[in-house]
Amino acid sequence: MSLLDLAPVIPVVVVDDVETAVPMARALVAGGLPVIEVTLRTACGLEAIARIAAEVPGAVIGAGTVRTPADIAASVESGAKFLVSPGTTPALLDALLAAGVPFLPGAATASEVMTLAERGLGELKFFPAEAAGGLPYLKSLAGPLPDVRFCPTGGIRPETARDYLALPNVGCVGGTWLTPADALASGDWGRVEKLAAEAAALR
Repeated sequence: MSLLDLAPVIPVVVVDDVETAVPMARALVAGGLPVIEVTLRTACGLEAIARIAAEVPGAVIGAGTVRTPADIAASVESGAKFLVSPGTTPALLDALLAAGVPFLPGAATASEVMTLAERGLGELKFFPAEAAGGLPYLKSLAGPLPDVRFCPTGGIRPETARDYLALPNVGCVGGTWLTPADALASGDWGRVEKLAAEAAALR
């Protein structure tokens, strides 16, 4: 099954303390969001992916902010089941295609979308969603490029997520609101699970 069809929202998580990774992932899965993107923006991102992959069997764990072939190799070795990039260069795309796991390459313009479609890719990350044009832009892409579906990420909030999900070319959205920094710091996993359950009910 497509990554875009597993859940309406993919939590985009920045892990600052690796000890929070497993309980956070368990809370997200319990709330109904099994697909989790841990970004490589912190030093413990790879270890967080490895721990979730080993200790949270219900999670489909992926690596985000993948920017280089080295990121790809390290992420897959750590147990990432999918990869997400903020944008897509020719060298990165070649490495993603060779990685052997599903991936969502980043695109923000019609030309970038068409370039990826030429390589046979029909499921992309639209980033940064709000800054790049948001709902109106995605609506405009649906006409000339009806066979491409997106996971828009970047600036999406609980109040706007449902509007994105209503678009025919949006399969799911990525969101950072599921794991507030203060909830992670205090270990408020009940709050994380509640936010996940609310997001899972969006569709």
